[in-house]
Amino acid sequence: MSTSQTYSTRQRKTALMWAILGALFFSTKAILAKLMYREGADGVDVLTLRMIFALPFFIMIGLWARRSQPYQMTRNDYVQVCVVGFFGYYIASLFDFLGLQYITVGLERLILFLTPSMVLIISKFFLKKNIDVKQWLAMILAYVGIVLVFWHELEVGGSNIALGSALVFGSALSYATYLLMTGELVKRLGATRLVAYAMAVSTVLCLMHYVVLRDWHGLLSKNAVVYGYSLLNALLCTVAPVVLTMLAVARLGSPIVSQVGMVGPVATVGMGYFFLGEPVTTTQLMGTALVIVGIFLVGKVAGQSKSIQAK
Repeated sequence: MSTSQTYSTRQRKTALMWAILGALFFSTKAILAKLMYREGADGVDVLTLRMIFALPFFIMIGLWARRSQPYQMTRNDYVQVCVVGFFGYYIASLFDFLGLQYITVGLERLILFLTPSMVLIISKFFLKKNIDVKQWLAMILAYVGIVLVFWHELEVGGSNIALGSALVFGSALSYATYLLMTGELVKRLGATRLVAYAMAVSTVLCLMHYVVLRDWHGLLSKNAVVYGYSLLNALLCTVAPVVLTMLAVARLGSPIVSQVGMVGPVATVGMGYFFLGEPVTTTQLMGTALVIVGIFLVGKVAGQSKSIQAK
C-alpha cells in the first residue's frame, strides 16, 4: 500500500512540516557548536557533552523500540551495532566538530551534504554497483560547487580551511560508510532501535576518548552557557531531528524526506550570517546552488532508475 493511500492529505502536510523542522534543527548543530567554541570549548568537549545529554533519551527510545519490535539480537548483531556506532556517530561526529573549528558552518553543511554521492562512489568501487552517466554528471556538478566555496574560503580564511574541510570530508565519508553497513541490520532491528543502540555505543566511545586524552575535571568545569548550549545541541539538534525525520519517513517515504533535507545548507548559510556574523558572498551562494542542484539530480536519477527496475 502506498503512503498516499495510507495517510490523508492533512497528515502528509504535517509530516512534511516534521521533515522541514528535522532538517532545520539538525542544521542548527553547527551554529551551537560555533557558539560553544566562543565560550572556550573545543570539538571534543562539544561532542562529549552532546552525547552525554542525549544518551538518556536514546536509551528510552531504544527500550520503546525493543518492545514494539521484539527481535532477539545475536552476537553478530551486537558486533555490527558496535561497528556502525563507531563509524556513524563517533568518528563521523568527532571529525565534524573538529573540522568546524576551522571552517564556516555553510561550508561544513555543504561538505556533509555530499554524503549521498559518497555512498554511490563507494558502492561503485567496492560493491560493484553501476552508476548512471547522469549521476556522474550530477555529482561532478555538486563537487564543482564545493570546490568553488572551498577556494573562496581558502583565499579569505587561511591554511586552516584545508584542514577543517578535510576533517569534515572525513566525517561525511565515515557516515557514508555507516549508511552502507546498516542495510541488512536495519531490516532486523528497525531504524529507531538501531539509531538508539548506535548512539549508546558512540557515547561510550566518546567518554573513553575524553578520559584517555584529557582530565575529566575539565569537562565538569565548563561554564553554564556551554552546558546550556550542550543541552540544546542534544535535544534540539540530535534527538528531535531523529524522531521527526523517522515520523516523516513513515508517512512520506525516504525519497521525499531526503529532498526536503535540501533546506539544510541554505538554512545554515542564513543562520551563520544572523547568529555568527559569517559573510554571505555571491561565490558562496553560487557554490551552494551547484551543490544542492547536483545532489538533487543524483537523487532524482536514482529514483528514476529504481522505478524503471521495478517495472
